[in-house]
This record gives sequence, C-alpha cells and structure tokens, in this order.
Amino acid sequence: MALASIAQAAPVGKRDIVGDATYYYPGVGACGITNTNADFIVAVSAQYFDTFPGYAGGNPNNNPVCGRSIQANYQGRSVTVAVTDRCVGCAYGDIDLTPAAFGQLADLSVGRIHGVSWNLL
Repeated sequence: MALASIAQAAPVGKRDIVGDATYYYPGVGACGITNTNADFIVAVSAQYFDTFPGYAGGNPNNNPVCGRSIQANYQGRSVTVAVTDRCVGCAYGDIDLTPAAFGQLADLSVGRIHGVSWNLL
C-alpha cells in the first residue's frame, strides 16, 4: 500500500521523474486532442496518467494532467511539451514524445533514450 501512495504523490511535487523516452506518431490522444508529428506533446505512462491526483477514472478527457506542461531533460538538452496522451506500453517514469519533441533531445535514429528526467511545470 505504501508504494501506491508514493506513486500517486509523485505528480504533485517538483521532483524529477526519470525514465526512458521514445517517440510515436500521434493522432487523437487520451485527452481527446488531435495532434501531429510536429506538435510538442507527450504521452505519459498509463500508471502515471491513471493515478494523477484529481482523476477519478472514467472519461480520460477530464484528467487534470491533460494540458499540463512538462520539461524533459537529457544530456544537457531540454524540451517542454504538453500532456495530451496516455502510453500503455510505458513504465511509470517513461514518456512517449512526438518526433518533433524527441528530436530536441536526440536524433530519431536512436529510437529510445535512457535516463531522461522530467517534471511538471
């Protein structure tokens, strides 16, 4: 039970979350917003999305994390993106970025980068 409490408390703080970053080709996201590859948006893990404070389940468009900005950092580079989607295949701290956003952190040919830190702004 204590682990669930820690996981649910993490989004409200300013501390960094660390995980992997990948990229995907978006469409209509879990927040009900249509995005393109050129948009600076992110899909957060399903676990993070589903346990975000103030979200009671049901319609994901009503999740208070939708539209929140995060800053992701990797090897001295950073990018600011808006949360508009939910990544089912991501571990808790992982994020899935659009190609435009991922390209600010690493070349797309890398595909997956490890040790990306991010936090809510």
